[in-house]
Amino acid sequence: MAQSDYYSNSKASAIAITIACLIAAASAGSFYDEMDITFGGERAKILNGGQDLSLSLDQYSGSGFQSKNEYLFGRFDMQLKLVPGNSAGTVTTFYLSSQGAGHDEIDFEFLGNSTGNPYTIHTNVYSQGKGDKEQQFHLWFDPTAAFHTYTIVWNAQRIIFLIDNIPVRVFNNHEAAGVPFPKSQPMRVYASLWNADDWATQGGRVKTDWTKAPFTASYRKFNANANKVSPNSKSTSSENENQAWSTQGLDAAGRNRIRWVQNKHMIYNYCNDYSRFPNGLPVECTRSRFL
Repeated sequence: MAQSDYYSNSKASAIAITIACLIAAASAGSFYDEMDITFGGERAKILNGGQDLSLSLDQYSGSGFQSKNEYLFGRFDMQLKLVPGNSAGTVTTFYLSSQGAGHDEIDFEFLGNSTGNPYTIHTNVYSQGKGDKEQQFHLWFDPTAAFHTYTIVWNAQRIIFLIDNIPVRVFNNHEAAGVPFPKSQPMRVYASLWNADDWATQGGRVKTDWTKAPFTASYRKFNANANKVSPNSKSTSSENENQAWSTQGLDAAGRNRIRWVQNKHMIYNYCNDYSRFPNGLPVECTRSRFL
């Protein structure tokens, strides 16, 4: 769908195609109001009057939730405190995704590790069902000791991943060079805790120790400052284009911070994996300094 389809200049036309674009609350919302539990039953618990949500994993099941609303562009913040101790084999997630075979997706995944070894922060971007754009990081703090804020900024120009408001990754829109970019499919917010000990920790060499179960991750202070798409519409109006996230990029301070993160804390970048792409790196790898 062309971008012009999203931004109608006619109110009558907008009504005719049932566009309903609303700004989500700027303050942190209640999980009761914002989210639905999707699997895991009582392993997913909304606590403190809707302000907190915990997910648990045992040998029988993990757990997860999704936003009640769909969004097309915005800024999405979530505070997480990850599984402490021996978290090997576990994966905690916070991501955006549409549905279907040609889905779009923007991922934060937190790969657990054995006690004393660092979490791996795994990021990826899918467009039209194709991903393979992984970058991974080790953190500069203990993500199990306190809550930290993880943010996805998604606009028509770029996607920015931030941790405690420090940019760690930028994925720019290179559609002009033939690189698909997620811009036409509304997405929901998802989060989950699940077992992936066949690959998650040290390539699957370290398995989940079920004697340590249940494993628990905690979420709070979800905020979506974003274009909310009505259930009957797959389009949005230009109503919210004055929001800061709609044109957000990296200023000089942001470029300095992302250099520090990528120089000191990045452990994998698909754009440096020549053995994986023997016929040449993906097009965007030659066009963006910060991916």
